[in-house]
Amino acid sequence: MRPELAARLGENVPRYTSYPTAPHFHPGVDADVYRSWLKALESGDEVSLYLHIPYCDRLCWFCACHTKQTRRYEPVASYLRSLHAEIATVAGLVGGKAHVRAVHFGGGSPTMLKPEDMIALGTVLRDSFDFLADAKISVEIEPNDMDEARLDTLAEIGMARASLGVQDFDPKVQKAINREQSFLQTKAVVDGIRSRGVGSVNLDLLYGLPHQTRESVCSTVAQALTLEPDRMALFGYAHVPWFKKHQTMIDEAWLPGPAERFAQWQIAARLIMGAGYEAIGIDHFAKPDDALAVSARAGTIRRNFQGYTEDRCETLIGLGPSSISRFRQGYSQNMPSTAEYGRMVEGGHLATVRGIAFSEDDRVRGWIIERLMCDFGFSAAELVERFGEAGQKLLFQASSIAIGDPARPLELQGDSYVVSAESRPFVRSIAAKFDKYFESGTARHSVAV
Repeated sequence: MRPELAARLGENVPRYTSYPTAPHFHPGVDADVYRSWLKALESGDEVSLYLHIPYCDRLCWFCACHTKQTRRYEPVASYLRSLHAEIATVAGLVGGKAHVRAVHFGGGSPTMLKPEDMIALGTVLRDSFDFLADAKISVEIEPNDMDEARLDTLAEIGMARASLGVQDFDPKVQKAINREQSFLQTKAVVDGIRSRGVGSVNLDLLYGLPHQTRESVCSTVAQALTLEPDRMALFGYAHVPWFKKHQTMIDEAWLPGPAERFAQWQIAARLIMGAGYEAIGIDHFAKPDDALAVSARAGTIRRNFQGYTEDRCETLIGLGPSSISRFRQGYSQNMPSTAEYGRMVEGGHLATVRGIAFSEDDRVRGWIIERLMCDFGFSAAELVERFGEAGQKLLFQASSIAIGDPARPLELQGDSYVVSAESRPFVRSIAAKFDKYFESGTARHSVAV
């Protein structure tokens, strides 16, 4: 690798699951603004729903999600009452105008819910919103939670896609991240999901974890491939102890350095693609006939807070504490504190406390960044056709990047600006060059690769 590219291994940049990124949200987008955006939905709009379950019965040290550990179920049951209240308020504002195309249960650990509570939640969603007949339901699964009753429940609510956290199968790595989960346990859950007719299984793997080596990563990938998942995600561990205090439980001396992290990513990606999977963006892989791979080949994949998706809905409504919603007008985010969130929504109020409204410049830059993250390039003609003069201004910046960076990460090929093949692992750093907030911001970020 050329030195100027190798230097980028340790750069700290956003993950760009949104633009503008969450550190730039502000209190100016409040509940009144959120209400107006909900009311502005047009008849026939298709929307996605995200439901956040902010509890786990065990806290994994690597996790950067908004969640908390509880050994008792009472806080979870109390939270569900709050969630039902928010659903009622939001659905009342949406009315019958919008149709639900997709639902994603995330966390935390959604599968921590008791079967009867998961069924009740699925029922209240369908009673409150207008679901399309082919709406897709996805659930993040913690294999340690699962039993036959929960597997039956997920099938009953119509789960079409299951996403299982694997991270790493090496016992030493698992102990260091407080996530013990055997291969056989994972296989039993995958088999149970498939035996109930669920058509799509995704496995999440991590590189850059404490005590990981290229050999251990290879072993984990090889085992995961025997389960024949439809999709795989290969994320780099984001060590952000200033943001998530429980990550201080991980000794930084155990973490691989930037060059080793990159080597782990390279060898894992090679193995996955060698098994016939197509690479999607920077960290997803899918079988050629999977909807995500089909969408990627068509140039229509999107990127949101769950990563890469074929979901093309312009509107994503987030429900639960810390959840982020996306509208045509901008982003809004709920109160992160579960207790305060509960007080707000059970009083009949909306829980939005911050967000950001899009300027025209945000829209242009956001489109460029999303296309770079999804397609490793963008069409100059399409940029100008979509955004006119505002798009033309950004072309000058693209030209400056293409000419001015000695590493030549961005190249003009015909009508399009394209990330060079050797620069693709560093596309987050290239995207950051189009981020007007990045240089002036004070937020700290994870490493680029």
